[in-house]
Amino acid sequence: MPDREKVAYWNDAVSRTLVPMTVAPRGDGPFHGRIATDHLGYLQVSTMEADAKRVSRTPALIARSSEAMVAVGVQVSGTATFVQDGRRAEVGEGDLVVYDTARPYFFDYPQRFTTHVFQLPRHKLGVADGDIRQVTGNAIGTTDGFGAVLLPFLATLAASADGYPPAVASQLAGHVVDLFATLITERTHPGGADADTARSHVLIRVRDYINQNLGDPDLSPEGIARTHRISVRYLHRLFESERTTVSRLIQQRRLEECGRELAHLGTASTVSAVAHRWGFVSTSHFSRAFRRTYGVSPREWRKLRAAQVDGGQLSAGARSPSASR
Repeated sequence: MPDREKVAYWNDAVSRTLVPMTVAPRGDGPFHGRIATDHLGYLQVSTMEADAKRVSRTPALIARSSEAMVAVGVQVSGTATFVQDGRRAEVGEGDLVVYDTARPYFFDYPQRFTTHVFQLPRHKLGVADGDIRQVTGNAIGTTDGFGAVLLPFLATLAASADGYPPAVASQLAGHVVDLFATLITERTHPGGADADTARSHVLIRVRDYINQNLGDPDLSPEGIARTHRISVRYLHRLFESERTTVSRLIQQRRLEECGRELAHLGTASTVSAVAHRWGFVSTSHFSRAFRRTYGVSPREWRKLRAAQVDGGQLSAGARSPSASR
């Protein structure tokens, strides 16, 4: 870009890539900057290199944003002063900062710098607003507990974000959300006082993974634990308070989806095809499990639904899949 147009172009590029903000170069000479962005599912990963500058996120700019985001910045080189929620943090190389884009903040970079920015929708994090407010405005170093584990992982992820297929990228986004939630929990509830929050967040991710992979006949506790980098024993412990087991949940969800599809009058699929589509290897095993759960065979279930001309209740003994939840 011509020198006279660089600052305006940079303001627009950064605001479109991250969130609306005002960028003011610190020096009088030509401004140089570069930003590269990739997506891992709903997680946006950006790397920004630029000359010294000041960044402001004001209430007026916040009003222009369509969605509240939470960001985690990793200072790769250079330093920064970060201000949010009345706190001021001096950020050095290797430090990490958490900030909420729904509230004003300010960055001051006194010299050329490089930073990684991980940005995700606020509602995906599943952490209380009060907990996020306690973490913002602080620099988290590589020697600070969980930060020592998280920082190297984020640096590696930023360097390879463009090399993952969509399915793997979505799984990685879930892992990063779990890590961010754990970091915030550790900082706001030292000593594990809120360990249940971290467990609940992992449980949500496991349930989502099961729902997304019901059609895989190889879906198993071992595979789920391996994907989420936890032990099988810990996975089973997560479900102790759920009054079910992982295997039972998988079968329950498969039966529910089969029941819904069989009840759809427009489908021409056979019972066997429906069962296989939702992960059942054996049609006879599926039929026995369906009858045991809903009181009728899959074929009887389909006939009962077809006979409903007025959308009334099923015959006695035939329980709706949605009612089994």
